[in-house]
Amino acid sequence: MSRGLDERRAGFKRYKEDTARRGKPFFPYAMFHDTVMSLVVVVVIVVLACIWKWTSHADGSGGWLGALYTSKADPGTTNFVPRPDWYFYFLFYLLRVFKWPNTVLLGTIGIPTICLILLLVLPFVDVRRERRLTRRPVAVTAAILVILSMGVLTWKGAVAKEALGSELVGLVPKWAQEEAFASNPTAVAGAKLFAQSGCLNCHTYNNVGSSNLGAPNLTAIGSRHLGIDFQIRHLKCPSCVTPGSPMPHFDAFSDTQLREIATFLEASQGKK
Repeated sequence: MSRGLDERRAGFKRYKEDTARRGKPFFPYAMFHDTVMSLVVVVVIVVLACIWKWTSHADGSGGWLGALYTSKADPGTTNFVPRPDWYFYFLFYLLRVFKWPNTVLLGTIGIPTICLILLLVLPFVDVRRERRLTRRPVAVTAAILVILSMGVLTWKGAVAKEALGSELVGLVPKWAQEEAFASNPTAVAGAKLFAQSGCLNCHTYNNVGSSNLGAPNLTAIGSRHLGIDFQIRHLKCPSCVTPGSPMPHFDAFSDTQLREIATFLEASQGKK
């Protein structure tokens, strides 16, 4: 232990002597330059964003840097499959390996966090001065496995084909059986639309989904007997029916689609 400490001290001394002869130390000079440059980049981005916003017309078109938006976002769309940028394809496909919802935290937070912690700890654990690859079999093997696994996951994520909400739609027959609306085709169609439209990003239904922004559990929403007309009005304008509701408007749905979802919600009266 004493020998290793002496070697590190000698190496640090040589670094300081070399710095004094040929250049400036990383701290504070290089750090100061990086900080200033990062600040410049952030300021440029903020200025461009302000110009983009303030030069656009009231209808969202025109502007020095292009249109602010071409059409309003539809939170209830069922014909768009969101995909991440290519450098997140490996994580995108990792979610298909760790099936939602039971192991989603392991795939999205657990494994990436563990890998990041190992990467941060590595310089403090491996303090050897040896850098020849032939004498570092463990490090070389680990690096090759990481590169191969990320490459395979990226490729699989790039070529993955899936329909929006396909895995959730597969749960509809189970919902229909447990909630006893299998004989109601309108409710079944509404359940499929409910699964495809991202409703479970905020709501929960039969132990599936995520509870966000205070959104209620809809497993037994029909037991409240609010009525189909109420459900339709609420879907069209949630904040009009429930003041202060953060739920987005689903007024882009057709009348038929709104009635299907409303019928499904009214048929959901808890597990039978």
